[in-house]
Amino acid sequence: MANPIQATTAVTTNTNTVKRRRLTHNHRRQELSDLIPGLPDHIAQLCLSFVQPSLLYSGCSSWRRLIYSPDFPPFLSFYTVLSATHTDHTQYSNSVQFFNFDPISSRWETLPPPPQDPPLRLLLRHPSFISRYLPIQIVSVSGHLILLAATTHNFVPALSRPLIFNPVSRTWAFGPPLSTPRRWCAAGSVNGAIYVASGIGSHFSADVARSVEKWYFLHDKKMAAMSSHYLSTRNKGSSWKWEKVKGLKNVRFSRDAIDAVGWRGKLCMVNAKGDAAKEGSVYDTEKDTWEDMPEGMLAGWKGPVAAMDEKVMYVVDEAKGALKKYEPERDDWEKIMESERLIGAQQIAAGGGRVCVVCGGSNSGGIVVLDVMSLPVRLWVVETPPGFEAVAVHILPRMSRPDLIFPVPP
Repeated sequence: MANPIQATTAVTTNTNTVKRRRLTHNHRRQELSDLIPGLPDHIAQLCLSFVQPSLLYSGCSSWRRLIYSPDFPPFLSFYTVLSATHTDHTQYSNSVQFFNFDPISSRWETLPPPPQDPPLRLLLRHPSFISRYLPIQIVSVSGHLILLAATTHNFVPALSRPLIFNPVSRTWAFGPPLSTPRRWCAAGSVNGAIYVASGIGSHFSADVARSVEKWYFLHDKKMAAMSSHYLSTRNKGSSWKWEKVKGLKNVRFSRDAIDAVGWRGKLCMVNAKGDAAKEGSVYDTEKDTWEDMPEGMLAGWKGPVAAMDEKVMYVVDEAKGALKKYEPERDDWEKIMESERLIGAQQIAAGGGRVCVVCGGSNSGGIVVLDVMSLPVRLWVVETPPGFEAVAVHILPRMSRPDLIFPVPP
């Protein structure tokens, strides 16, 4: 016969557990609902969407949670490739991690791990090249981070197809197979299309070094709005493939890994980094033709270059630490500011009125942020997580929290 005291205790415990769950659920509903007292949540969301996220974050907890909801307009944040600083440079190393920096909360967060089938092996350092990184080439297109090219330990291309990260869904997906997987290439995007040019495959080929491939990542606004569905279903469509476009006139663009910069419907690139003598070429996406880079543009291309919204092009002179803006009417670069903190610039990204700079040498480590919309230009440094240094940075919408959905169901 059951002990009545034990039975009563069990019933009481179960009742208390149910009450706690109900209180927790009601507390969460209270946190997420009543964004503005007296207004339905969908109306309140519309009103709050016009308020700066930084102000909402400093307000009540329900507003703070709202700005990370998938239904709320996302603010911009940094997506970075970071390398461990304690790596043994005499050994093969792929100690690379993908991080997101939230400028509102000032917090770093690792991205969800990429698919492991096949395993992703990215070689950043090699004993034969202790003084430099092996390139990992990434572009940002239509709010997505796209890994295009890298090297494995046996010096062959690490990727046979692009690897795409969607911040809204916090998921990775594969793109269509490249007809020629490559590394040490030129990579960039313009008008929603992604381009890879030149480079080498498992071995050097003059045909590959002159070739250029294009993939329409998002071919219209409707697909841009349905990007998650697009990535999962377009592999059966006619546009889910790379296509060859007009090739380069020589093989000289396989000398280095280059950021091809999308600017005003054209793709601009050079065949060497820094202040070295170089050749420049510009691809007209409408005419499918290549032309020589304007003399002034080429003369001032003395460091990493990026374009803000594909309209305004910036360069950081890596030797002088000078930030400049390209003026097409004069075919010249206008100096905006100069700082010792920019000396040794290796890679830059532009977006949301900011230019973000990753530097090497004595300035390696953190990410320099320049507010180019303010006069004078404001400069500050975002420190990387302890034990890491920045390899590359991109500017994209913040990652969402899929568990935060408004309004909360009853």
